[in-house]
Amino acid sequence: MDTFHFVERASRRKGIRTTVRDRDARSAPDLVDDAFSRRIVGWATSSNMRTQLVLDALDMAIWRRKPLDVVHHSDQGTQYTSIAFGSRCREANIRPSMGSVGDCYDNAMCESFNATLECELLDKHRFRTHREAELAIFDFIEGWYNLHRRHSALGYRSPAAFERETAA
Repeated sequence: MDTFHFVERASRRKGIRTTVRDRDARSAPDLVDDAFSRRIVGWATSSNMRTQLVLDALDMAIWRRKPLDVVHHSDQGTQYTSIAFGSRCREANIRPSMGSVGDCYDNAMCESFNATLECELLDKHRFRTHREAELAIFDFIEGWYNLHRRHSALGYRSPAAFERETAA
């Protein structure tokens, strides 16, 4: 079974609360075991953290991977406990998984990526438009991170190289 993660936001700047938990919503169980290649397979940008943002990122991941028997792991934000997100996961046969509240290790890979994106791209540039920022994030993820960024957990290989070697 593969687990895939995706990036649904572009920054985690101080003072911005990005996870808003709906205390009445039922969270999914924690099913995370492994994250395979650390490749970013679905991502989206937006000026808000509404459900459509995570649906756009999920749809990109589904379109790219056509997943079978996968787990989608997230925090307990309202976007992930929404009816629309749950329905889309069921349609694609994706099993939702959620970390426990206040456990920073559950989403460590996503948070690490967000920190890398912020440090290596967002803090170094000022974008005039949302589209300009989106294109820069595209170049960062698709042109560098997935193809060239080496990860110690992958034997110092990039996500693309790791996937090529494990498929062979």
